[in-house]
Amino acid sequence: MTSQYIQGMVQNLKGGRLSRRSFIQKMAAVGITAPIASQILAWNGVAMANATLDYKPTKAGGGGPLKMLLWQAPTLLNPHFASGTKDQIASRIFYEPLAGWDKEGNLIPQLAAEVPSKANGGLSEDGTSVVWKLKKDVKWHDGKPFTADDVVFTWEYAADPATAAYTSGAYKDIKVEKVDDFTVKIVFAKPTPFWADPFVGVAGMIIPKHHFGEYKGAKSREAPANLKPVGTGPYKFAEFKPGDILTGTRNENYHVANRPHFDTLELKGGGDAVSAARAVLQTGEYDYAWDTLVEDEVLKRMETGGRGRISAAPAGDIEFITLNTTDPWTEVDGERSSVKTKHPTLSDPAVRQAINLLIDRDSIQKFIYGRGGTATASFVNEPKQFKSQKLKYEFNIEKANKILEEAGWKKGSGGVREKDGKKLKYVFQTSINAPRQKVQAIVKQACQRAGIELELKSVTASVFFSSDVANPDTYTKLYTDMEMYTTTQPQPDPERFLNQFTSWEIANKENKWLGRNVSRYSDPAADEAYKAAQKELDPAKRAELLIKVNEIFCEANVILPVLSRTKVIAAANSLQLDHSGWDVDSWNIGAWYRT
Repeated sequence: MTSQYIQGMVQNLKGGRLSRRSFIQKMAAVGITAPIASQILAWNGVAMANATLDYKPTKAGGGGPLKMLLWQAPTLLNPHFASGTKDQIASRIFYEPLAGWDKEGNLIPQLAAEVPSKANGGLSEDGTSVVWKLKKDVKWHDGKPFTADDVVFTWEYAADPATAAYTSGAYKDIKVEKVDDFTVKIVFAKPTPFWADPFVGVAGMIIPKHHFGEYKGAKSREAPANLKPVGTGPYKFAEFKPGDILTGTRNENYHVANRPHFDTLELKGGGDAVSAARAVLQTGEYDYAWDTLVEDEVLKRMETGGRGRISAAPAGDIEFITLNTTDPWTEVDGERSSVKTKHPTLSDPAVRQAINLLIDRDSIQKFIYGRGGTATASFVNEPKQFKSQKLKYEFNIEKANKILEEAGWKKGSGGVREKDGKKLKYVFQTSINAPRQKVQAIVKQACQRAGIELELKSVTASVFFSSDVANPDTYTKLYTDMEMYTTTQPQPDPERFLNQFTSWEIANKENKWLGRNVSRYSDPAADEAYKAAQKELDPAKRAELLIKVNEIFCEANVILPVLSRTKVIAAANSLQLDHSGWDVDSWNIGAWYRT
């Protein structure tokens, strides 16, 4: 795949010698998926396609209650603090971005009047600015008008380091200007090939200036709206009991005609993935269950009940293990796992290499996840042109033993390897979930055969994925030696996804552990390649740079990819929903309806 080939195909489309569908198909043949192909067309002056949302209701309301299950219960409703997918899904019910991603990777306007393109003058020739035109008929749930002032404020709020927003990476290096009441201009510090990040998708939800204006910066956690949202979305806030239940009512002034279909919404949190799947597929008590992280054979048996079905959407999500190269057991300046420390044993590359060889990925895929994932050695797997062809995985206990032996780690009492008085004994944590506990057991058994002892720790999901700065058991604290979870790729481009590998995103006390680099590992070469990719307009060269970032962390065996995850949910047979693997499940919840 070369830039010349891509440009040739673009010119064929512009000249009428190729249809849009054929262009997408030809790009797919060389590894460029539909989402990125659509972005290439937008950049080259071809307007984004309209999504075909088959919404049939002819009036708003009348659909009764919509009942949803999230087995990881939401704990807050501010989208800019939502480090966990559960809180992002809950926040998106009430708040909206300028645009979201559909399942084909098309940008769909939400609070924007249209998607910027070169054709409509929204994208600059040099890639340094984007102009968004806003809808003019939008009101906040309290009746106040939505304007450009709210968009500019959202940028100021998220970009302020004192706010400690989870989304700060999308906003800290841009400037946002109000052109008029319904037009904003984003100015980038350098040419930016992936411009659809700020105000788009998961990181892009707009918050009202009149509710958050007094709480920007150091007072951000004190805002009442953190738990009582006032948004523009299809449902208005009714009640929230963090860790338990969230309810909403139909927004009678919603800015999209004939929507939403449902009169009320109930989002129940807690429990586990198995009971959530059963409540949709077998008993029919609920309409939707998120992230049915359940053995595939179990799901297939449940589906025979006929009340619901499983939907598996292609996505860029990854289930992986992080090895902590800092010391989780020593406190420095009020925090453990500080970058000022080194892990006593995991800082040894040979130990990390050995552990990577002790993960039986093929068995994990075959016997546990099935439709839910594919074994991989690459952190980035979708779209395909960003996946490393160099990274390979191997399960080899004998090789792991040899590496450790040659590195001077000798088996001592109880068969545990040690050197210089330090033993290869680790605490391995994850969230409470049957498949994850089974993966833990598989890894522990293999490690034991190589002289590595693992203590398995399981944390309640609502705690593990919470944004509570006082809780020592959150995944962003990483107060153990190693941990496993899924991280979501929030858009069909891995640039923002890979900022988890940059030094400036390291989670620490200063940013309230909301930095996206949970591993704490950094490499100047990764930083350099990432920054170069941010301004590289040639799609082939940019892909090479992002692949390099991925490879640096995976080859260092700090990040150990396990499975490329699909987004698997359960839905009632009667529920029609817009399930996208490139955005949170609730991204277009106003278009859900019942047949």
